[in-house]
Amino acid sequence: MGVVLIDGATVRDFTEDAAHFNKSVDETFALLDSNKDGVLSRSELRRAFETLRLVDKDFGVDTPTGPEELTRLYDSIFDKFDGDRNGKVDLEEYRSEVRKILLAIADGLGSSPIQMALEDDDQSFLRKAAALEASKLAAASS
Repeated sequence: MGVVLIDGATVRDFTEDAAHFNKSVDETFALLDSNKDGVLSRSELRRAFETLRLVDKDFGVDTPTGPEELTRLYDSIFDKFDGDRNGKVDLEEYRSEVRKILLAIADGLGSSPIQMALEDDDQSFLRKAAALEASKLAAASS
């Protein structure tokens, strides 16, 4: 397990570095696109969010969420990603929404740094943002 230190500028800089941001988003998109058809279906995106376990935890304690409520939640998330309302999320739509989410996180963090404990194999966007900043700092100091 590793600890990273990030603030809003770290996350914002990651989203503004087109090469790193697009590479990270493209890699994640490819992993989520289980049938390799170049778009994310409702079920592919739902599986991705289910693995995050964002809705069934409340301060570390499992809380029951009814299946209808979960379906409504995941449908609303999918609808947000599906900008052109064609029933599929393409790479550009995915990039756009991930960027919005990360910029909202950056705004929420502001200039107050936080420490995050992450698994060593964690390939989250926040870990990648921290790694990008660390590589820039290392390059500047050498």
